[in-house]
Amino acid sequence: MTTPPLFIFVGHSNAGKTTFVEKLLPALTQRGRRVATLKHAHHPVELDTPGKDSWRYKNAGAALSMLVTGSALQLVADTVGAHEPKHLARRFLGEADLVLAEGFSRADGPKIEVLRRDCGKPARCTPADGLIALVTDSPETYPELPHFALDDVDGVADFLLGRAGQ
Repeated sequence: MTTPPLFIFVGHSNAGKTTFVEKLLPALTQRGRRVATLKHAHHPVELDTPGKDSWRYKNAGAALSMLVTGSALQLVADTVGAHEPKHLARRFLGEADLVLAEGFSRADGPKIEVLRRDCGKPARCTPADGLIALVTDSPETYPELPHFALDDVDGVADFLLGRAGQ
């Protein structure tokens, strides 16, 4: 299974990363792409319903447990090896044309930072960290990199597909 192209959206808390990715998804799917997402959570999250069958299987020792309904599926799996987005994409998301990750600011991979002037903080990442573009209202931040307006989902979609060779 091949690893689909991966792009990591980074930024400070409340910068608008989730909102931007949420708006970017339709722009990519309307271009005929199957897009997968990865989200890094800094806090514990209940991934399954305690006491239900899939939870019972996982707690009994299953390395992976999948719950399948008529229209969706949920996979709960042990985190074997690295938690890096590229490894997760290779392991689980091979049928996607593109993977958008949120968070993972310390991970390897091309990063797009969502940076709002009113957050009052400097950029979280640098070009040395893999930063390839900014979605921002601060044109003075890394002027050597491509900049996109905070609402330019079509521009970012075109940029990502160009970088992915699609």
